[in-house]
Amino acid sequence: MSEIVEFVHHNAARVSPKILQGIHARLPQLKLEFAEIHAPKYPHLVDQLEFLADVVEDYAENADGDIPYFTLAEACFALAYAHKQLHLIPDNVPEVGYADESSVVRTVLIENEKVLSEYAKRHGLDWGEITTKA
Repeated sequence: MSEIVEFVHHNAARVSPKILQGIHARLPQLKLEFAEIHAPKYPHLVDQLEFLADVVEDYAENADGDIPYFTLAEACFALAYAHKQLHLIPDNVPEVGYADESSVVRTVLIENEKVLSEYAKRHGLDWGEITTKA
């Protein structure tokens, strides 16, 4: 298992239902924050964060209950990581500032591909568009 996968799994395992509720309560603010991300090297990052935010929102609001808790925990961790001010790579580093966020998000998408692709299908979303590029 790669280090980034271990990093995501380890931190997602710490996401409690209370943390999930806190992330859910902050989703409107997080979505606005994510929309402001300017990361030309990672053109799908904003859409991928929005997708993960929708997954959490739909589960928390009982709009989609077919999502395993561990998938939700990984989605919550990815959202929280993207929001944090201190990252492995500071966002203001030219060319690679969002590489760590992109890696975390892509890991969540890849590790949960079956569940998330089924979610996308249920909601009329094109999984290929969500996962295209980094």
